[in-house]
Amino acid sequence: MTLLLRGADLNLAIAIEGEEPGIRLRRMPMVRRALVSLGFTLAVSTLLVFFVELIARGSFADSIAFLSQPHRPGWSTVVLIVVLAIGLDALLGRRHNGFLIIGPIFLVLAFVGQQKSLYLGDPLYPTDFLYSRQIVELMPLLVGERPIMALATVLAVLVSIGGLVWSWRYWRRRADSIAFAARLSRLAIAVPALVAFASMMDYATFSWVRDRLQIVPMMWDQKENYRSNGFTLAFALNLPMAKVSAPAGYSERAVNAIGKPGVAIALPDEQPDIIMVMNESFWDPTRLPDVTIKPDPIGFIRSTQSGHVFSPEFGGMTANVEFEALTGFSNAFLPTGSIPYQQYIRTPIPSLATFLRSEGYETRAIHPFAGWFWNRSMVYQALGFETFMSEETLPKLKKRGTLASDAALVGEIIRQADAQKQPFFFFAVTLQGHGPYPPGRYGKETRHEVEANTTGWARDSIATFAEGAADADDSLKTLVEWARKRERPTVIAFFGDHLPPLGDVYVQTGFMEGPVAPRRAPLDDMMAQHETPLLVWSNKTGTERRIGTISPAFLPLHVLESAGISHPYYTGFLGKMRGSYKVIDRNLLLGQDGAADQDWLREPKLDRDLKNFRLLQYDMMFGGKHGTRRYFPELIDDLIADRPASPRRFLSSADRSSLAIQAYCCIDARILPVPTGG
Repeated sequence: MTLLLRGADLNLAIAIEGEEPGIRLRRMPMVRRALVSLGFTLAVSTLLVFFVELIARGSFADSIAFLSQPHRPGWSTVVLIVVLAIGLDALLGRRHNGFLIIGPIFLVLAFVGQQKSLYLGDPLYPTDFLYSRQIVELMPLLVGERPIMALATVLAVLVSIGGLVWSWRYWRRRADSIAFAARLSRLAIAVPALVAFASMMDYATFSWVRDRLQIVPMMWDQKENYRSNGFTLAFALNLPMAKVSAPAGYSERAVNAIGKPGVAIALPDEQPDIIMVMNESFWDPTRLPDVTIKPDPIGFIRSTQSGHVFSPEFGGMTANVEFEALTGFSNAFLPTGSIPYQQYIRTPIPSLATFLRSEGYETRAIHPFAGWFWNRSMVYQALGFETFMSEETLPKLKKRGTLASDAALVGEIIRQADAQKQPFFFFAVTLQGHGPYPPGRYGKETRHEVEANTTGWARDSIATFAEGAADADDSLKTLVEWARKRERPTVIAFFGDHLPPLGDVYVQTGFMEGPVAPRRAPLDDMMAQHETPLLVWSNKTGTERRIGTISPAFLPLHVLESAGISHPYYTGFLGKMRGSYKVIDRNLLLGQDGAADQDWLREPKLDRDLKNFRLLQYDMMFGGKHGTRRYFPELIDDLIADRPASPRRFLSSADRSSLAIQAYCCIDARILPVPTGG
């Protein structure tokens, strides 16, 4: 391509334009025609890259800098677009028709990415399209909040489609056709170049060519990745995201070297019932600066609070918080922007449900929305839940506003719990608190007065959120008061998944500079922007105090400790990790001593405990499951028999010991008979 751009190989340029090779320089009109056409392709490609960056960045100066600064891959991106255009022109058989495909796709992706960044603070990833159905399902809520914007968007889409159809028909008739030989020449250039480009996009391996093109993957900081490499190349770099590379040094020996946990499975004689409730966007709105809300919307949990959950997300991505809370694993050890529920959980992996089910518990997930949302129907089965009750199987629940109310959901939880005869583990995800929070969402049924130095719309939006938070708080009080009267030991864990997407409310109140939280910020800001209220409570021992602020991955530890249950991983390994760290997040490592490190994943060597955490998580999710016997003995039957987790037979202690012995006899996936009789 460099030869083409410099005009050094005129024969090649002429071949691309459909002329016979070997033309002498005396036939300058044909040469000029070829170079003019190539120059047009280069100019349009440059403009396309500029407008894509302008839309994605929202900054004219930064877009110019991307193309003008030599240490950034602006011109590498232009060359990529040129090659794509050449290849598409060859396939379509007419000059410059490829831009009618490339242009709309790239511009739409840039616009969608800009909108995602505006609402959630993260750039657009290829894997985001795995949950496009979720976005469509939530569209009525978004349209209800901004109907004028929605109407304008629909009109813009219709006009754009009409313009694209007209442009295609107009240009298709007028563009020069390309001779068959020239089409082959174009493909001979484009295909190898695109294959070479694709081979460079594996960010886990070093590429000398990629380095020379100034393309530097920064997967640990995706905002900087998109800023430095540009929208197009950063998006391409994230295409291999679903592939998780093994940590350095991973092997069976490395997993075995982690050592024995020193904690065995043990349960009290009377096994406690356990209820975990992850409340959608539950947060303390009185944290907004210079905002007064009367009465206190979360007075109950404030009076009995255990601490806070440090959410790895902001304003959305509930499934990632849920993943940590159920498995005790961390998103920090997965690619930035990944969604385990969508990409990785296809076969059984350890979870609280898997363990408790193996001990005879009834395990049930409850969520009053569609079962396909976040792929929960498949994921919950892989996580060991016996049943999942979604809106398709739940009784019709009373709505508060447009969504199933927290009060109705808690009432259903209580009804199902009262019907249980065996110990149970319920995991419920609420829905009422989901954003957006337009004024008047609950009609005139509001109980809160808000004083704030903001616009009327922002003040009323705060009131809407406060009303929903109060409903969540009331539902928690109902659940606790019901459990307090029970004779059976009962443990309740209640927490918010992330801060609500209040948008401009944060800016107007001075809570944040922008409508979404940055991934990296001073420690105090990080805590304020990611902490949600947490309660871990037992009807026998009361509130578990002094938990402080923890990552969701530590929730299994505190839930089982409150229940008087021990487990090699959930209370053994995680207990050891908790002794050193409060928060293990991709963008923040917070020690028990208060020491904070936001660059810990960039360091060449991890602390030994963190390295072991990463090894064990990879081993159980993607590797050889060598840690099963020591840390997840409830899964030994699945490891040996290689059968799905559902239905799972319940194992007695004797069964588990026998299977542990058999595990030693597994060689190359063959099960050898266990010698008997000494």
